[in-house]
Amino acid sequence: MKAVIMAGGEGTRLRPLTSNQPKPMVPILNRPVMEYSIDLLKKYRIEDIVATLQFLPQLIKNYFGDGTDMGVNLVYATEETPLGTAGSVKNAEVFLDQEFIVISGDALTDINLKKVIDFHKKKNAMVTIVLKSVENPLEFGVVITDEKGKIQRFLEKPTWGEVFSDTINTGIYVLEPEIFKYIPENEVFDFSKDLFPMLLKQGMPLYGYVADGYWCDIGNVEQYQQAQRDILDGKANIQPPGIKMLEDIWVGDGAIVHPSADLKGPVVIGQHAKIEPGSKIDEYSIIGNNVFISNDAHTHRSIVWDNAYVGPNVMLHGAIVGRNCDIKQGARIEQGVVIGDESVIGEKAVVNHDVQIYPFKTVDGGATVTSSIIWESRGMRHLFGKRGVSGLINIDITPELALRLAMSYGTALNRNAHVVTSRDASLASRMIMRSIISGLSATGINVEDLHVIPAPVNRLNVSAQHCEGGIHVRVSPFDAQSIEINFFNTDGIDIDEAMQKKIERYYYREDFRRAFYNEIGEILFPSRAIEFYVDGLLKVIDRDVICNNKFKVVVDHAYGSSSLVFPYLVGKLGCDIVALNAHTDENRAAISKEDFYSFLQQLSRTVQIFKADFGVLIDAASEKIFIVDDKARVITPDTTLLLLIKLLCVHEKKKGKIAVPLTVSSVVEKIVFENKRKVLRTKVRPIALMNASKRRDVAFAGAQGGGFIFPQFIPGYDAIMTFCKLLEYLSKTEEPLSKIIDDLPPYYLAQKDTFCPWDYKGLVMRRLMESSKGKNVELTDGIKIHEDNRWTLIFPDAEEPLFHVYSEANSENHAQSEVSHYIELIRNIISSAG
Repeated sequence: MKAVIMAGGEGTRLRPLTSNQPKPMVPILNRPVMEYSIDLLKKYRIEDIVATLQFLPQLIKNYFGDGTDMGVNLVYATEETPLGTAGSVKNAEVFLDQEFIVISGDALTDINLKKVIDFHKKKNAMVTIVLKSVENPLEFGVVITDEKGKIQRFLEKPTWGEVFSDTINTGIYVLEPEIFKYIPENEVFDFSKDLFPMLLKQGMPLYGYVADGYWCDIGNVEQYQQAQRDILDGKANIQPPGIKMLEDIWVGDGAIVHPSADLKGPVVIGQHAKIEPGSKIDEYSIIGNNVFISNDAHTHRSIVWDNAYVGPNVMLHGAIVGRNCDIKQGARIEQGVVIGDESVIGEKAVVNHDVQIYPFKTVDGGATVTSSIIWESRGMRHLFGKRGVSGLINIDITPELALRLAMSYGTALNRNAHVVTSRDASLASRMIMRSIISGLSATGINVEDLHVIPAPVNRLNVSAQHCEGGIHVRVSPFDAQSIEINFFNTDGIDIDEAMQKKIERYYYREDFRRAFYNEIGEILFPSRAIEFYVDGLLKVIDRDVICNNKFKVVVDHAYGSSSLVFPYLVGKLGCDIVALNAHTDENRAAISKEDFYSFLQQLSRTVQIFKADFGVLIDAASEKIFIVDDKARVITPDTTLLLLIKLLCVHEKKKGKIAVPLTVSSVVEKIVFENKRKVLRTKVRPIALMNASKRRDVAFAGAQGGGFIFPQFIPGYDAIMTFCKLLEYLSKTEEPLSKIIDDLPPYYLAQKDTFCPWDYKGLVMRRLMESSKGKNVELTDGIKIHEDNRWTLIFPDAEEPLFHVYSEANSENHAQSEVSHYIELIRNIISSAG
């Protein structure tokens, strides 16, 4: 016997799950529902199958192919326009020259097909309809039969007043090929509405077989969820995928479940899924293939489709999450929520019960969603942030994204331009960089690839070699799961917002320049890039005075690429260097915060043991530096900034301004004024500091996080240059580093962040302005309020639902009190508005 699988349905009642895929491809326990229909047919040795397709047919063809992988012979009959249920089978008539069975590709059943076929043959029927008794027949076609099974009447979706039977039409039929004589070609024609009533009226032998077993029409979201719970409860003779563990937990091949994860069955975990420590997977949770459940996340009665990411502390309760979705840290998804494919739910967002979010949508961090998001995009998701283009590896930042991003950047540049590329030692950065290089070449850009190299070396090569730009890829500090792609302009500093927007326009429009075969960019591998960097650095420092002092210094490279530069440098400085973690490690390109503090303590002990003049820790990108003095004290980045400003003001002959962000202590003005220099205050973002350092009247720029700029060399953060300048300044000072630090003026600076929904940020800023009337207010970046000998800066974060509050006062308690006051004020504004 042959079979027809009806697989042309759109599944409109299942949207947004079927917004971008046909209903038969909706997964049940991580397998398309149509796959269960094929399994059932194969079980009864029905292996010649034709599938009728109409909506997005290629997705079904691509998945099932010719059926060989499933042990069947599968062909397809595709409708150009909808033909109805009978019309679609008529469209497959050429394949159906004998008795055949029709089964739905979007219903779930374990009905015994042999008994159905035997009944059909015994009755010499032209049509046998498989019937099922159900509690609520209103949504189905009711069929009334006599005691012998002969059909007496059809009722299509009756009212309760018309319900004379509880046996409904399952959509499973056994048919003789002569029925094709009654079905017109290329017309919309249905079995239940048209063909069967017509055959009944003509007295043809139509029978109904009331089947035992399980049957469920996957008609809506509730039925979709119920079908999977039924399988897990053993109501259907269908085996969940994977290996059954204790307490009804099925685990797929290659899945990794941390021992501390709390699993309460019945639960299905797909192939190659990863469940992190502290996560809680409660009953009736279905975790798809390649899904990542982060630490302390909680799922309960929720279905998560393939390749989704569920961040730390996320709560999923009775929700469905589509393919490739990204649920950020702390988000809460309530009962009945359906999130379409490729959607992003921001940090600490709340999606209220029964909300539907259609595919490719973004919910901002901290937002509360109370109504469905169908047509609106919820705001364009900007590619660029505080750290270039950044996100989770293979979740936010994929090779596909990197390729398109590079093509967008290449399109924004002139054809045949030169771009310098570099990366850290991680495997993730290597993967992303290969896509970037391909994308640049495809748009006719020549690539000068420096491989694994510190970011400052890239910056110098861009500016000194007059290249049009640069790209550096690195794993994010303190977060091995995230990656950053940083873009440099022709001066070697971060690109400005205008260029970012230009790249984003090309990216979202997919309007890329295509290079012809003779225009594809070259890939070059410049030699001696490190030597070029070292030679340039030595020209702008007083090498002789450093060599005369013969410092003993401990340097922790933190497994970063600075270890590749120091062998070329230290011999020319006459220093005795004790090196720690002095090699690149592809598995430790990012160190955790715990490791960072551990490294600092190790650095402190090593300085003490070797009685060194000082010690430094250089971050993986060689952009930031952290100092331990000769007394083995770990110096805060804020104090390091004041130290460098003090030393520069005293020992640098060339006059110039000192550029610092608004958040830096007012002690800077005191130090600079005493040395007859001026301070230039900038906005908080690093790009503002880099742009300020390009000015001819700026001698130094520095921020509080350990990043310092000496613009006579590179107008960007450079830890190696900072190290050399510190050696130079200490060489000209007769006092030890600890004495200089102790002589710095005291300061009391406090900082704290507070949550604020996006919708209220404008209101908060307006109310703060109103409350500060009559005060000395500075509006360079946010609101900076000066009062007596203290100040407070409040500014909204550009990417997160946060306000940052900084305050400086004449004591630690006073500074903390000011921060608390303004945070309470912000919270009161939000609560009064809500």
